[in-house]
Amino acid sequence: MTASDLLRFAARAATAYPLRTGLMMLAMSIGVAAVVVLTALGDGARRYVINEFSSLGTNLVIVLPGRSGTGGFNPANAITNTTRDLTVGDARALLRAPSVLRTAPITVGTSEATFEGNLRDVTVVGTSADYLAVRRMGVAQGRFLSDDEGQAASVAVLGATIRDELFGAKPALGQMIRLGDRRFRVIGVLGQSGQGLGMNADEIVIIPVAAAQAMFNTNTLFRILVEARNRPDIERARDESLAIVKARHGNEEDVTVITQDAVLATFDRILGVLTLGVAGIAAISLAVAGILVMNVMLVAVTQRTPEIGLMKALGAPGYVIRNAFLAEASLLSMSGAVIGYLMGEVGAYLLRILYPTLPAYAPNWAIVAAVGTAVTTGLLFGVLPARRAAQLDAVQALSKR
Repeated sequence: MTASDLLRFAARAATAYPLRTGLMMLAMSIGVAAVVVLTALGDGARRYVINEFSSLGTNLVIVLPGRSGTGGFNPANAITNTTRDLTVGDARALLRAPSVLRTAPITVGTSEATFEGNLRDVTVVGTSADYLAVRRMGVAQGRFLSDDEGQAASVAVLGATIRDELFGAKPALGQMIRLGDRRFRVIGVLGQSGQGLGMNADEIVIIPVAAAQAMFNTNTLFRILVEARNRPDIERARDESLAIVKARHGNEEDVTVITQDAVLATFDRILGVLTLGVAGIAAISLAVAGILVMNVMLVAVTQRTPEIGLMKALGAPGYVIRNAFLAEASLLSMSGAVIGYLMGEVGAYLLRILYPTLPAYAPNWAIVAAVGTAVTTGLLFGVLPARRAAQLDAVQALSKR
């Protein structure tokens, strides 16, 4: 029998029992679809987190108050305790580092923003004029904070959503809004930015850092964003920033300095392992489907015993019988794998529709591994039925024994 003869034999055998064939393909397709959807979910979460941190800007070093333990960055270290707080003076001092291009001190709090009876709870970010450049953000209307105005000037830049909710169709530039018990003149509106590190830039109000500290009655900073001059200088900027702050804090290392690359690498590693884990769990269903293939093929051998006997009586050697059943098992597995891949892509598409911020695309390695595992599993579990068919005696097979 030629290869085309084997394929025709396998196709006729599969279509002769549509219910059996459908169940086998369904079992295999469910396993492949589960791998595709779950890896798309895991890899989508990894890409989402990486995009969130990348949206902060480029070449970033982040100085946090409080000393974390050794052993690398831990997401829990984003909130730390300290006996000495970060100050605006620390942010200015970091500009002395040769590898540092600019810094942006940040103070964060919440307040009520009101304008002509419209009221909205907002996140207030106190910062400096360099914040826009460090975060790689843009201004849609007006302008951003200026060093010429001083750090305590009563001016504000609104996020796009805040501007729409407070002013509607009215012009916002030049208007006075109230934040808490203070009044600020609107000088600019940010462009649409979306979510970033849990803070929606479209729903914030940016004011000078000194004004924010006076509003919240504090002289401390939430963190300091430091931009290195270029990517090769990131690690150097980290070391220099740590040394400068340490010297200003009585030679006590009471801050945590992390790089954007370190954060990305940590989350990438954690979520990459998670994606492999869910892929492994989903792949178990492929093993179950393979066992089903073996059981059904064993039944097929029993049902087709006279046909096998006739083939042997006509001179077909054992390896031809074995290859014919292996071809049928591989055909069913491949068909189930392709259907499962299509089902998985549809499932991933639905995830992207339901959660637009989640880039749920299955990685190529997961697709290749799922389809390859499905075909390999079908072949492996098809060996035993194929060998049994090949070992049947022609006379006994023709007599259905």
